[in-house]
Amino acid sequence: MQRVYEPENLMEGELLQQMLASEGIDAHLVGRHLLGGTGELPIFGLLGLEVENDQACYARELITAYIGAQPVSGDDSDSVPDVLVC
Repeated sequence: MQRVYEPENLMEGELLQQMLASEGIDAHLVGRHLLGGTGELPIFGLLGLEVENDQACYARELITAYIGAQPVSGDDSDSVPDVLVC
């Protein structure tokens, strides 16, 4: 297993874990159970996404592409009021 990414928070970690799962990569979010002790544990480096060694390069590529994604041109969220565009 290789750590391919350290999410900033649990929500980002779970989102990326599910994104990788949708691409057929079984990712494990390690450290989620340590978050309750953040008063006594170091804040950074608790969470990590880990994948099998043979899927690490592809997982890193997908995460990099996801994080660097830009909105689709012509997508105007102002044209539809009160709608959350993700």
